[in-house]
Amino acid sequence: MKYINTGHGNELSLDNIQSEPLIVHLVYRLDVGGMENGIVNLINNMPEGKYNHVIICMTYFTDFYKRIKVNNVGIYALEKKEGNDISVYFKLFRLFRKLKPAILHTRNLPTLEGALVGALSGVPFRVHGEHGRDIYDIDGKRLKYAMLRKFCDLFINTYISVSRDLAGWLVRNIGVKQDKVVQIYNGVDSNRFFPATQRVKIQEFPCPEDAVVIGTVGRMQTVKDQLNLVRAFILLKNENPEYENTIRLILIGDGPLLDEARQILRKNGVEHLAWTPGVRNDIARIMQSLDIFVLPSLAEGISNTILEAMASGLPVIATNVGGNPELVINGENGCLVPASSPEAIKEKLLEYIENKESMKNHGISARKQIEKNFTMAVMTNKYMKVYDDLLNSRDDKR
Repeated sequence: MKYINTGHGNELSLDNIQSEPLIVHLVYRLDVGGMENGIVNLINNMPEGKYNHVIICMTYFTDFYKRIKVNNVGIYALEKKEGNDISVYFKLFRLFRKLKPAILHTRNLPTLEGALVGALSGVPFRVHGEHGRDIYDIDGKRLKYAMLRKFCDLFINTYISVSRDLAGWLVRNIGVKQDKVVQIYNGVDSNRFFPATQRVKIQEFPCPEDAVVIGTVGRMQTVKDQLNLVRAFILLKNENPEYENTIRLILIGDGPLLDEARQILRKNGVEHLAWTPGVRNDIARIMQSLDIFVLPSLAEGISNTILEAMASGLPVIATNVGGNPELVINGENGCLVPASSPEAIKEKLLEYIENKESMKNHGISARKQIEKNFTMAVMTNKYMKVYDDLLNSRDDKR
């Protein structure tokens, strides 16, 4: 088991953390990703001294933890092996008994059994977050996962869903009681992500002044379906050769689809029009280098990258799946398209290219929506209310 303590590096002092309620956040891994970014944002934006935090990773953590700005956050990696590794639950049980958290907050299907372990080890309250369905159960209808969820529901006090779509699914499909489900949208740092007065130039990928730069950000994996955007870009170029010199594509992220995306671009002779650098740590700056943001996913909870793009004043083209329609309003701040349809994405890209005024107005509208509904403060206060209500219910029983 690996361990680190933010700001110190020494073993977490259990005497210190018991002075305020301890919240344990259980995740599969702590690496670049929307859900993980949400946890970091939540911890960073809570009032100092309100709670203590520990993150337990079923598998591993990376340097992504360095985004946590709060000192004395303990991070554990249980180093779960591939497949069925029962030993990880014994490690988890012992760690819960050692830490004695007031609240356990599990996230998504891979940590669901943690609620049972938490109950058995005496954790008073168990919260489960639904941030998006698993890649192996995109539509949420697989029987074995539904049965697992129904069983684990016995050990969960409160659910937090990041979209109305997921909240409704928990109630309708899984049978969770409505009063156990709280829906909280992700927040975005609107001070870090904001519209540029003029498009930022990326030194590694120089673009013509009059180019329309199209981009996406996210893990390059099947559920995110970046190949959908790659194929749409190729269609746009092939069917509109007059725009070849004034369209560019940026794909940010690493994962199993990256090499395939590069191969498709190369095979179709458009590699020189695209930039695929892998993971980047300057996403806010890259957003300011784009004119249009595209999210071509097969499934989504609430996309942090859509929120970041909107905060950056970009119009968004997104697939009509999951929580995307709760963020992207057709004809107001962007466009919704069917999943797995490069042709549909190509058509919307073309509409923006041929109507720059619409592109600009949709970006302005997107920023206004962020300022009204998706600030970090709104998100943080709603999470704190969930935690406080649980803790107060314990005090009321005393």
